[in-house]
Amino acid sequence: MLVWFVVLYLMVSVGIGLFAATRVHNARDFAVAGRSLPLPVVTATVFATWFGAEAVFGVSATFVKDGLGGVVADPFGSSMCLIIAGIIFSRYLYKLNIITLGDFYRMRYNRTVEVVTTVCIVLSYLGWVAAQIKALGLIFFVVTDGAVSQNAGMILGAAIVLTYTVFGGMFSVAILDFVQMAVSMGGLLFIAWTVSGKVGGGATAVFDHAAAAGKLDFFPPPDPWLWLTFLGTWMTMMLGSIPQQDVFQRITSAKTANIALWGSVLGASIYFCFTFVPMFIAYSATLIDPALFTELLAKDTQLVLPTLVLQHTPLFAQVLFFGAVLSAIMSCSSATLLAPSVTFAENVIRGFYPSMGDHQFLRVMRGCLVVFTCIVLGFALKSEASIFKMVENAYKVTLAGAFVPLAAGIFWRHATTQGALAATFGGLVSWVLIEVMIGEASPVPPQLIGLGVSILGMLAGSLLPQWVGHRLPGHDPHAILHHHAAAQTHHAEPEHKH
Repeated sequence: MLVWFVVLYLMVSVGIGLFAATRVHNARDFAVAGRSLPLPVVTATVFATWFGAEAVFGVSATFVKDGLGGVVADPFGSSMCLIIAGIIFSRYLYKLNIITLGDFYRMRYNRTVEVVTTVCIVLSYLGWVAAQIKALGLIFFVVTDGAVSQNAGMILGAAIVLTYTVFGGMFSVAILDFVQMAVSMGGLLFIAWTVSGKVGGGATAVFDHAAAAGKLDFFPPPDPWLWLTFLGTWMTMMLGSIPQQDVFQRITSAKTANIALWGSVLGASIYFCFTFVPMFIAYSATLIDPALFTELLAKDTQLVLPTLVLQHTPLFAQVLFFGAVLSAIMSCSSATLLAPSVTFAENVIRGFYPSMGDHQFLRVMRGCLVVFTCIVLGFALKSEASIFKMVENAYKVTLAGAFVPLAAGIFWRHATTQGALAATFGGLVSWVLIEVMIGEASPVPPQLIGLGVSILGMLAGSLLPQWVGHRLPGHDPHAILHHHAAAQTHHAEPEHKH
């Protein structure tokens, strides 16, 4: 019975996604939903940016093992990323009227910076999207009681998400996010209420037990090296996630700049608060059946939540839970498949074919989406990393290679192409060297070293004599960006109207 409910839910979701595809008429509709989304939909899409496999399975499992200190990256770092992106970055980026972050790097610096940072951004998505695909495989494995293997489940899940995303693009993502946010929140809240009733003393007993076990301790002991690790983990998600196409797409898909700002802040706030619900449910499991879940914690912590629901809740609760989880994962995976595909098509392929027409470019974006999905699926099938680790590691590359050129390009008028290249290559090379040569033995997190070198590279490269590119004129660089954006919009208008 549960399997048929899941199948029905998936069919309805695909139907909604394909219906949304009828609104896609050109590349801009596909990439940023025609910049037409209202506040409730933007809020839902921002929430769905992060509320996926890592929030439901990864974060909850990590909390059960390591407490609040173990989840500093997510939800603390990730929600701060969305708030910073909304308050500080959204107004600048929204006004440029561009469809990818790579466009910003090209307009502010040059084609080389555009391609290098685009490759960084696309590579960073491998781990994140693979985590969503891996979670879909886990769901199908659990729901079918092993009849569908995890590998077969990954293939099936990737095919379902690809089906509606390749036709509907950002319109399908946004509309499904809005529907699935309601399903996931309602389902998980009901499960939390059901589970708390099975714990003697209810929710209060769960909190008291967690506090007594030290699970609610957030900050590390007063050791400078531990604090460096703590801050490095936090900053990886908080800053490394800002130069991400999916975050940018949600900003530029909004109807106005104010909606972009408030949608980011509201979505991030709801996400931060709601991520504690799966943590509560997973920790309650250890009190309901200590013997079973202690064994699961030693084998595979990601099975704690689905096992609890299957063995200790009625069918109605199971349907709600797996519907909620599928909603969260499908919302996140569709967006994270779309973002790097659009970025690669716009900022790498289009540069080689500048005269490409809009409809031809739309086909290229869809082709990139199919290819990237196949690559991610292969990566997910081969990877042995946990869902939480796959997501956490995804942003080290953008923290080291893409964040500083973005921030400096917006807020420092003296940033140059030479500085951007020095920041990108310096950050990436130093991070990779430390990661390969020292790894976890490094007293300072490698990605934090990469960020520091990237900052120094930007300062030195911009202030020293210029050998690469040219220094921007003395007036406000934002005026230059707006001039380029206006010219781009003007040239695109006839084809868009056609």
